[in-house]
Amino acid sequence: MSQLSLKRLEKSFSDTKIIKGIDLDVSEGEFVVFVGPSGCGKSTLLRMIAGLEDVTKGEIEIGGNVVNDLPPVKRGIAMVFQSYALYPHMTVFENIAFPLRVEKLPNDEVKERVGRAAKVLQLENRLEQRPGTLSGGQRQRVAIGRAIVRQPKIFLFDEPLSNLDAALRSEMRIELMELHKKLGSTMIYVTHDQVEAMTMADKIVVMNAGRIEQIGSPLELYHKPDNLFVAGFIGSPKMNFVPGKATASDSAGVTVDLGGLGSLTLPRQASHLTGESVTLGIRPEHLSLGKGDFTLTLTPKIVEHLGIHTVIYCDLPNGEVFIGLFEGNPDIAEGKPLDMGFSLDTAHLFDRNGLAVY
Repeated sequence: MSQLSLKRLEKSFSDTKIIKGIDLDVSEGEFVVFVGPSGCGKSTLLRMIAGLEDVTKGEIEIGGNVVNDLPPVKRGIAMVFQSYALYPHMTVFENIAFPLRVEKLPNDEVKERVGRAAKVLQLENRLEQRPGTLSGGQRQRVAIGRAIVRQPKIFLFDEPLSNLDAALRSEMRIELMELHKKLGSTMIYVTHDQVEAMTMADKIVVMNAGRIEQIGSPLELYHKPDNLFVAGFIGSPKMNFVPGKATASDSAGVTVDLGGLGSLTLPRQASHLTGESVTLGIRPEHLSLGKGDFTLTLTPKIVEHLGIHTVIYCDLPNGEVFIGLFEGNPDIAEGKPLDMGFSLDTAHLFDRNGLAVY
């Protein structure tokens, strides 16, 4: 049985539908990440699970029980927000203990639970300090500790790292993954940062305009995106898209004319595409310098030397930007034509409706 099940879930504000019929099952112990652009409905969906937003239609089940009408405190969940929401006049101990004080638990149990959470989060030496004396990462750990002591069935995280600087976000990602391993709890995490999604999730839910575009493991979404939206959202730098036309199809595959860039035959059995507009997808990291199964000759207008790798930006004939990513620090000059090859096995193909063709 799934620990969390969303069935035909909808949410509307007046005449505006925000969540448009979502079905999702989350198993016990999974780390699931909701990812998508700002305004796609991911935070609203999380708040519906938490009980902070009413359900317009559909059902939310936790542990097999429908919880639509239950208040947040009765759902067995704990939520960590983007803002730490700590009480500045309270010590770290009392901030973590606050939900237990509300429940009027005995002092011995409060001390035991807070101590256990503080040990997991490496806050034992900070319990008598106040939030104002802590770093951003330590404050976020206090907020997580306040969730841990409630011993919830499900942890909900709403962009908890977005207020931290880049280096600290990286550290906290690792800490959250280690926390998940220690606790073995079900965690649902909302972010607009696909790097966080790729590095943390057992399962990613890609959302767009109130709907789920695709569900899968990070590598499933990376290697086999269902459509142009997922292909463009998962991966950093984003996938390159080159417009073309399917001109022929036979046992060798489908031939795609890329206009002035040439034509290639991809190993796809897709006779239905003949004569239609299609889109070729190439990830920047799948390009290599020099010739390949197919070679593009483009002129870099910007070259970024980042030490571990080099990123180049070129213009396609249609004016769209084409990105290449290469290891190390190769000798690439701005304004000088460059040959970039790729293996046909790494290319992606999308039909005129934006759906992937495999």
